[in-house]
Amino acid sequence: MRPLTRRSLAFALAAATACSLGVPAHAEGAPGGRVDFGRRLQPIDGFGFSEAFQRAAVIHGLNGLPAPKQKEVVDLLFGRRAGAGASILRLGIGSSADTVYDHMPSIEPADPGGPDAPPKYVWDGDDGGQVWLAKQAEAYGVKRFYADAWSAPGYMKTNGTDANGGTLCGLQGTNCASGDWRKAYANYLVQYARFYRREGIRITDLGFTNEPDITVSYASMNFTPAQAAEFVTVLGPVAAKAGLRLSCCDETGWDGQRDYTRAIEADPQAARWVTTVTGHAYSSPVTAPQPTRKRTWMSEWGPGGSTWNENWDDGTESSGFAVVQNIHRTLTDGNASAYVYWLGASVGATRALIQLDGDAYHVSKRLWAFAAYSRFIRPGATRVAVSTADPALEVSAYRNADGTKVVEILNTGTTASTTDLALGSPAGHARAYLTDGGHSVSPVAAARAHGRTLSVDLAPRSLTTVVLR
Repeated sequence: MRPLTRRSLAFALAAATACSLGVPAHAEGAPGGRVDFGRRLQPIDGFGFSEAFQRAAVIHGLNGLPAPKQKEVVDLLFGRRAGAGASILRLGIGSSADTVYDHMPSIEPADPGGPDAPPKYVWDGDDGGQVWLAKQAEAYGVKRFYADAWSAPGYMKTNGTDANGGTLCGLQGTNCASGDWRKAYANYLVQYARFYRREGIRITDLGFTNEPDITVSYASMNFTPAQAAEFVTVLGPVAAKAGLRLSCCDETGWDGQRDYTRAIEADPQAARWVTTVTGHAYSSPVTAPQPTRKRTWMSEWGPGGSTWNENWDDGTESSGFAVVQNIHRTLTDGNASAYVYWLGASVGATRALIQLDGDAYHVSKRLWAFAAYSRFIRPGATRVAVSTADPALEVSAYRNADGTKVVEILNTGTTASTTDLALGSPAGHARAYLTDGGHSVSPVAAARAHGRTLSVDLAPRSLTTVVLR
């Protein structure tokens, strides 16, 4: 009698949800797709964001939010019960000689007297608010901290400033009167990680360049693919001795990163030291894997636009729906092991996940698009094979280290529907979460597991996250 009661209750809940989503309750037909949890694809390291350029200080600093609001914002970014559950924090390694907002202060702002002189490091224990934020992240269980430099200090470069491009002195093609700064820059980067260790934060991943292919008016430094590979052979042993994973090369576009990836792979010494290939998705989107067997991260992307946008589906790049598609394609087309958004929270007409506004803040649907993946797909998960017969659906699936399984279903169609997915093993218990214009990773009774089949009711233009236990 008890199994019958449970089944009746499940049917009633499913019917109620189907009506609320505009989906007629009906018996499921032949499976419209398949999830093979036994066919493993790439590992997942996590999902994250950055608060570089003193954005963390806007949350916590002198002009930051009131303490209760700080806690709310941090919980939205890192909390797994009602927030995004981010598992990676990308830190900006500073190079500026001043502390002006939107600059990242250097740990060695003045030339110590040449590349062979004893370094004169300084540390304020704050690092533009990033130390505080890193400690908050760690309290939420974050273990992956990726520190990346936009530039070396100006005195180490060909142009004498940390902005406007320039190249690290000592690399092939440079001729600097000040000498060869390659080893000094390598030591500089590792010292940054040591300062964080002093604060109780273990930086796990280290990058030495950001968008090396372009010259911009803020902190920037140019490397050709050959120069990047050359510097890796200098930095690699120093970073490895300090227990740091080395990444390269955060090129502006995913296609352009291929040239850097090939240069690393072609140099046995460089390939030995690089653990993770990192690329951005601005000048070209993620459409295919990088030419490497190393793990790859999409280490920075944020939508364009000039206004703050909280909408789910308005046809713009900054809508929540567009961000979901970006995440999905990065993981499935690019086989990326991590997705790192730019930024978590910021001010003004930002495309960050959260807008900071004086003593208040505002949350975009981009946060919930991100949360639908990050909260449930945890570090150590593996993406698994999926096929679907419905061209309106974009589906991916993951198996967590704890045995839980996650299916992400993006319905790009304008009508509600039901999909049946065949599973390679018993489905177990299914819980569904809906994200669309009226829901933000909201629990709904939209998924039914029976035998080796998972049936899910889908609202139009929505993301449904199903967790199987």
